[in-house]
Amino acid sequence: MEQEFEIFLVAAPGLEDMLQAEARALGFAGPAVVPGGVVTSGGWPEVWRANLMLRGATRVLVRFASFRAMHLAQLDKRARKVDWASVLRADVPVRVEATCHASRIYHAGAAAQRITRAIAETLGAPVIEGPKTKPKGPKNGDDDDDAPALATGPAPVRVMARIDDDLCTLSLDASGEGLHKRGHKPAVGKAPMRETLAALFLAQCGYTGTEPVLDPMCGSGTFVIEAAEIALGLAPGRSRGFAFERLAGFDPAAWDAMRAAVRPRALPEGLRFHGSDRDAGAVKMSIANAERAGVDAVTEFRNAAFSDIAAPGGPPGLVMVNPPYGTRIGNRKLLFGLHGALGEVLRTRFKGWRVGIVTSDGGLAKSTGLPFLPPGPPVPHGGLKVKLYRTDPLR
Repeated sequence: MEQEFEIFLVAAPGLEDMLQAEARALGFAGPAVVPGGVVTSGGWPEVWRANLMLRGATRVLVRFASFRAMHLAQLDKRARKVDWASVLRADVPVRVEATCHASRIYHAGAAAQRITRAIAETLGAPVIEGPKTKPKGPKNGDDDDDAPALATGPAPVRVMARIDDDLCTLSLDASGEGLHKRGHKPAVGKAPMRETLAALFLAQCGYTGTEPVLDPMCGSGTFVIEAAEIALGLAPGRSRGFAFERLAGFDPAAWDAMRAAVRPRALPEGLRFHGSDRDAGAVKMSIANAERAGVDAVTEFRNAAFSDIAAPGGPPGLVMVNPPYGTRIGNRKLLFGLHGALGEVLRTRFKGWRVGIVTSDGGLAKSTGLPFLPPGPPVPHGGLKVKLYRTDPLR
């Protein structure tokens, strides 16, 4: 019988509802919002599909076992009863990380060490020492003297233990590198917008892939490229590898068939996605990134200040921009004039277009003079909390 798991889709805090909507639209089973993400269920094919298709998920975790543990000896004993061979391969290095919250086991490092030893001694898999952690951490160590021998180099598989109210939940990180790393964008500029955030901010603006998108401060092209990929129906995970490829139960032929089944769709005649930036280097990066992503035929980038842009011909669409703000790039006082000028350009040249601005500074957003709807929730980004400010079609 095929294994069934609880699958946890990690989301940037504040954007869980948007990830739930995406998961529901893709047909995942009963996606439910919980703090920090969305819970669904399924077997390995659904784990693979989540990594391949979800644009807004930060990573995909597979919850495969849970048990009560009141002290370290009990944790050690019960960890040895876990069917590790059903999820891990004996030839693939593993790293264990643990967090403890409101539990009698409070030392995360010691907990990780016990589970590490259980894997090493019952499965025989090489283990790698994880980063030392504080005794207490969020919901979602020091080593004993007789710890098992450690492998060297990076671990392609990560086991995550969360001990919450004496309940130990074991999860596998099925993604590996964060899912914002699509695999085709090595070139980035200053303060880049992560692709996962860009996808959910586009969705918050009502973007579905049927209208043009323009970014007048495009940087490395994230919003423009993400919009083009959505319109073309490209799988966000098509160009990269995943940790689940090194787990027990992985079926390379089935995975290849799943990827091959995702075919790009044709766009309406003339639909294009536009980016511009006053930095010629940024434009060069955007063009190269679009080529690697396979969307260069439907994207256009040019070197221009935002004051020189105009709405392209055809139906109106969405202006999406992540302008500089004082705590991110530049001096805040000097940015009020820039935002005011940006607002003037958009109000006068982009009538009928909607606008989405991502910023950590509500004062700068207000200085555009644009008729914003109530802003979205604060979302962590680059050590700051940013919000999406959006408008209805401009009149």
